[in-house]
Amino acid sequence: MSVNPEQFIHDLKIRQRRMLGAKVVESLKKNHFDATFFESGSEAVNSVMDFIKPGYTVAFGGSQTIKQLGLDEKIRAAGGIILDHNAPELSGEEKMEVMRKQQVCDVFICSSNAVSLQGELVNVDGNGNRISAMIFGPGKVIVLAGVNKICSDEQACWERIRTVAAPLNFLRLNRPNPCAREGLCMDCQLPTRGCNAYLVLRKKPSLTDFSVYIINATLGF
Repeated sequence: MSVNPEQFIHDLKIRQRRMLGAKVVESLKKNHFDATFFESGSEAVNSVMDFIKPGYTVAFGGSQTIKQLGLDEKIRAAGGIILDHNAPELSGEEKMEVMRKQQVCDVFICSSNAVSLQGELVNVDGNGNRISAMIFGPGKVIVLAGVNKICSDEQACWERIRTVAAPLNFLRLNRPNPCAREGLCMDCQLPTRGCNAYLVLRKKPSLTDFSVYIINATLGF
C-alpha cells in the first residue's frame, strides 16, 4: 500500500509535537505549575470552562490564541463577565479602569510569547498589564499555548519573540515600528514601541493559582 507523503510528514510532526508537549508539561510541573497537554483546542477550552461560573469576571490579556479558540463567546454564553479593555466605545480613562479591574478578576486567561523546554514562560509587554496579572492578583490564571511556542531554552524563547511574536503582533496592530517593516525586532526607540516590560516565570508565583495548557496545535503568534 502506497503512503501519502504529505500525510506521512504531517503524522511525524504531530508525533514530534506530542513529545515536545509532554516534555514541557513535565518541566512545568517540576516548576510547580499545574500543567496539562491537550491534543486539541476544543479539549483545552472544555477544561477552561470548568473554572467559569455565572457572574465571574474574566479577562484575556489581548491574546490571539484566545480569539482563535473562541473562548470569549463560550464564556459569555456561560454567564461570565468579560473585562475587555479594547472595546471600541471606551474612552482612555475607561480603558485604564478596565485594565485595573483585570488585575483582580476572577479568571485571567492569556497565552505566553514562548515556553521553554525547561518549563519557563517568557513574555514581553508594552504596558505590563498582561504580565502583572500573570504574576499576582486574579483568582485564577490560565495560560494556553500552542506547541508552536515551544523553544529549546530561554535564549531561544527571546529569539522567537524577536523574530516571530513581536513583528507579527505589530503588523496586526498596524504600528509604524521597524519590526513591522523589516520582519524582526530592531530594538526601536519609538513611542509606539511595545517591548517595554520583560518577564520570565521560572517557577509558579507562590500565591497564584496557575494552570498552563499546552495544545497540540499552531495557535497565535
